[in-house]
Amino acid sequence: MSILLDAQHLTKRYGSVEALRGASFQARAGEVTALIGDNGAGKSTLVKCLSGAEQPTSGKILLDGKEITLESPTVARRLGIETVYQDLAVAPELDPAANLFLGREIHRKGILGKLGMIDKAEMRRQAVEQFQRLGVTLQSTEVPIGSLSGGQRQSVAVVRSVVWASKVVFMDEPTAALGVVQRERVLDVIKKVRDQGIAVVLISHNMPEVLSVADRIEVLRLGTRVARFEAKDTKLEDLVAAMTGALTNDEEAA
Repeated sequence: MSILLDAQHLTKRYGSVEALRGASFQARAGEVTALIGDNGAGKSTLVKCLSGAEQPTSGKILLDGKEITLESPTVARRLGIETVYQDLAVAPELDPAANLFLGREIHRKGILGKLGMIDKAEMRRQAVEQFQRLGVTLQSTEVPIGSLSGGQRQSVAVVRSVVWASKVVFMDEPTAALGVVQRERVLDVIKKVRDQGIAVVLISHNMPEVLSVADRIEVLRLGTRVARFEAKDTKLEDLVAAMTGALTNDEEAA
């Protein structure tokens, strides 16, 4: 798989604090790349820099081989980069279709559309089509999303990002606080997203989960990448060793 997103030697300083110290990261189209590291390793800062929420102090970000500047999340979304945050950022009082099109509502044709009338039926039709495409089953598409299970709410958040992402989806702890069955359903959706040819970046503390769904794994420690693994050839103890500093296998860190 070709490299789609390539971050090269990013640094990020907050005053005298250096959150990223020459961190590099790569994600490929049609693969799940897990980004792991202990608390304080720099994962959140790196994701913020790669999704437009923060700007790196130095370093380069390339998308499809071209250097880009992510001045804001809006710019990132325009380039096909979406993010699913741990707190979901869904509107609990709206139904799944309204959440899917939040901020991108479809207006009715003709004069009614010009007056701001929303085409709820078309939004619901397209939403059902997208849920089916990604294998998401909801108990109802006509009830407020707040009444759905945690796994279903998370699945809607994932699908919303995928619908609008053409390149990369960042998923920050997408199965946190979910039960076993709900977690498996969300992981199935992640695999289907990958199979659509999108680069999926999974940020997780759940190592067995990482090994079960990721194609590649990149490890951050103290603001820099210290290891990269092919998931199929990797054991849990390898990841722990890299996170704690007992193992370094990244040639750039050597």
